[in-house]
Amino acid sequence: MAKSYRVNTFARINNIMISSLLRLGIKVWSFSLLTVRGRKSGKPIVTPIAVFVQDQKRYLVAPYGVVNWVRNLRAAGGEATLTWRRHSERIHAIELSPEAAAPIFRAALRSGPPGIPAVIFRLYRSLWVLPYLNVTEHSSLEEFEREVLTHPVFLVQSALEQAGEQAGEASP
Repeated sequence: MAKSYRVNTFARINNIMISSLLRLGIKVWSFSLLTVRGRKSGKPIVTPIAVFVQDQKRYLVAPYGVVNWVRNLRAAGGEATLTWRRHSERIHAIELSPEAAAPIFRAALRSGPPGIPAVIFRLYRSLWVLPYLNVTEHSSLEEFEREVLTHPVFLVQSALEQAGEQAGEASP
């Protein structure tokens, strides 16, 4: 049984360091700052997050389960901002079905976000990710389909891309 995630001192320090570097415009592997309106406060909440890329599509994977950024993103209808270096992009994050999310989550657990050295990712995965999951990188897709019910995956689309798709749907 996986344990519930609680933000610990290491995670807080890590988040502060990564956020500070990203705000200075310094590249930290595939990390971006996710800014979402707080579901209770209404204020912008900023969280450093690794963006996973597969088949030229971007994803936000929640290895720690339904944590605050997931709750806020759901409450905001998927509307958020991703900031990478000093470039901000309005995005729309679409929560994937278990069938669509499972292969993405499995790939993310196997290889990690782009740019992170394999040795660092393997250490991070074994110490800080796997304890919170009921799957391993070797689990079946069916097991991942069950896991993504509590560890969602979001497809990231730029707000412009989302608007274009909606305009195309409205055209006769």
